Amino acid sequence: MRLIVLAIIQSVLLCSGQVFLKFALQKMDAFSWKWSFFASQLTNWWWLACGVAYGTGAVLWMYILKNFPFSRAYPLISLSYVFGMVAAVLVFHETVPATRWIGVLLIMAGCYFVAQ
Repeated sequence: MRLIVLAIIQSVLLCSGQVFLKFALQKMDAFSWKWSFFASQLTNWWWLACGVAYGTGAVLWMYILKNFPFSRAYPLISLSYVFGMVAAVLVFHETVPATRWIGVLLIMAGCYFVAQ
């Protein structure tokens, strides 16, 4: 049960990092090799949020790998796909077809069986 809770937290952190990355990229101007471009990115706080989410997720992942069997831990990070689909709907207001929701249900079923 502890592995499942940690895997869910780690997957939420991975998904959050991706959401923050998308926000950072949406706010970013067209790329150029000018100092003004790079300076503008220093005030784009979405980059910081992205880095914190990824960094925290990476540290948690190291803890998971150290303390749990790889064959059980690794498949559970696919839960990040489930959270990503939910974020697509709730945060980015995307329309998701039924076939993708079926895929999400299959991922969740697979995680259930791996966790057993």
